[in-house]
Amino acid sequence: MGRAIFISYRRDDTAGEAGRLFDDLVRTFGDDSVFMDVAGINPGIDFRKAIDDNVATCGVLLAMIGPGWATIAGPSGERRLDDPNDFVRLEVAAALARNIAVIPVLVHDAKMPHPDQLPEALKDLAFRNSVEITHARWNSDVQLLTKALAQYITPSSATNTEPVHATVPVQLPSPNPPADAPLPPKGSKTKLLAGVGAAAVVVVAAILFFLMHGSNSAAPPAPTPSNLENSGGPLLGEWVLPEANAMTGTSQDPSPPKNENELARLRIAGKKDEIKIHAWGACRKCDWGSQVAALEGESKATATWNFAALPDSGEKAGSDRVARVTVTANGDKLSVLVENTFAKKGPNSRRSEFVRVAGPEQAPSKHQQD
Repeated sequence: MGRAIFISYRRDDTAGEAGRLFDDLVRTFGDDSVFMDVAGINPGIDFRKAIDDNVATCGVLLAMIGPGWATIAGPSGERRLDDPNDFVRLEVAAALARNIAVIPVLVHDAKMPHPDQLPEALKDLAFRNSVEITHARWNSDVQLLTKALAQYITPSSATNTEPVHATVPVQLPSPNPPADAPLPPKGSKTKLLAGVGAAAVVVVAAILFFLMHGSNSAAPPAPTPSNLENSGGPLLGEWVLPEANAMTGTSQDPSPPKNENELARLRIAGKKDEIKIHAWGACRKCDWGSQVAALEGESKATATWNFAALPDSGEKAGSDRVARVTVTANGDKLSVLVENTFAKKGPNSRRSEFVRVAGPEQAPSKHQQD
């Protein structure tokens, strides 16, 4: 049976918002009326055929668009939208070709892509009126979207009839294509040689100190990459040392979570206006990896982890969990909100205060040692 609402999204761009919207729409329209790949494709089914069949029979396609939707590149370095076999491109192009209603849904302050940024098969998308869903107005924005979707499908249960005081703004394409965001600069050979030279000087100084003061005096450790990082090993690539940002550094939950893969530790590093967040669950092997965060000023950032795409995170195989982590600087502590969404059950959330850890090195908590 075809589904009336098809949610198209890119996992490393809008996975958290897509999962949350899926749950909201299922509660209104019913499970058989909403399709999203994580929840809607049974094991053993050809993904490509399932996508094509469901797009062909849907009444409306919601194209989830985040800040990187038009620019994200694949492993080869090619922009994903330029790959004819890219699933997001196939989904949207199939709907446009069949004259199916396509509604761009903008999140994280994303803007509509300019026609010049889109391949030929997707150019019509730039002229579709869009809606915006914000974190602060999520419920009211989704309610208005639900009312708009009612013309395509009849809700399976009564919708909330309370007055809505927010609006869903229409975002038209910008007159000129926005400039691509600059990539983090890679270190030059000169900087590499300078770093090697500096390390050599420190090592020599440590040896002289040892010879002059005797073997009973402990020489300070040389600042090698292994002790600049956390004890868990390399974290953030070239973004190792924290810079001028209220959130950067290492912090942990002083009261370890009971569940092994609940968030227990964070390492935030990068630049003043561009940071990465590396996260760990409570168990020793629960390494979520790092994500680039969306900044709100200099004291708040949000990043999303999709565990279906993180086989080494410590999560159980086949997990459909998507975790959206919002970090807010609060003096010498961090207020951390974790919002979990699931394809087959309701969402949950957990808020806690993380305390700073002195220095980059960090010993595991008591719960982690068990």
